[in-house]
Amino acid sequence: MTLAIIPARAGSKGIKNKNLALLNNKPLLYYTINAAKNSKYIDKIVLSSDGDEILSYGKTQNIDTIKRPKELALDDTTSDKVILHALDFYKDYENIILLQPTSPFRTNIHIDEAFLKFKNENSNALISVIEYDNKILKAFIDDNGNLKGICNDKYPFMPRQSLPKTYMSNGAIYIIKSNLFLKNPTFLQKNTNYYIMDTKSSLDIDNEEDLRKANGILQDKN
Repeated sequence: MTLAIIPARAGSKGIKNKNLALLNNKPLLYYTINAAKNSKYIDKIVLSSDGDEILSYGKTQNIDTIKRPKELALDDTTSDKVILHALDFYKDYENIILLQPTSPFRTNIHIDEAFLKFKNENSNALISVIEYDNKILKAFIDDNGNLKGICNDKYPFMPRQSLPKTYMSNGAIYIIKSNLFLKNPTFLQKNTNYYIMDTKSSLDIDNEEDLRKANGILQDKN
């Protein structure tokens, strides 16, 4: 059985009450809840929030809700702590899928494709990603006043064509086996797979400009 956790705290600096901000006349949170509801592989959806308005909205969508304590709703609160808190209430699930509400263009199709890859390739975890410019591998860092390759001292001097492909998490989908997460609360496990998404589907709503861009995409569809 698979549990989907949607973390949606009330505080937000980029957009006030971001998770309930309107996107094409629907709360941003709606799109992630809808994607989770339409997934073939999610058995239970739980919304974790410190905000009463957000929790009330979750109840109107007929999903489970958990009131998160204030200490788990700070600017520096990490997802692993939110997941562990949710697992105190939901203990009998084999897999966890973390779905952040700031990815409105991640659909049930993306979730199901990612989950099938996770299962069929016997992964311990999976992270959704976008392809990223591999010239970052040619970068240096300052190591106590000395230049040092960001990954190693070989990549900065290699032709770009010879560098490995690079990927960046897009924040849309995280999947992991529950027992492994409880032992080591990170999505970067020994056998972590990846699911590549396109740029538009990976749009992350962080500020007003992102919200305007997302509204423009949806209006162009209509």
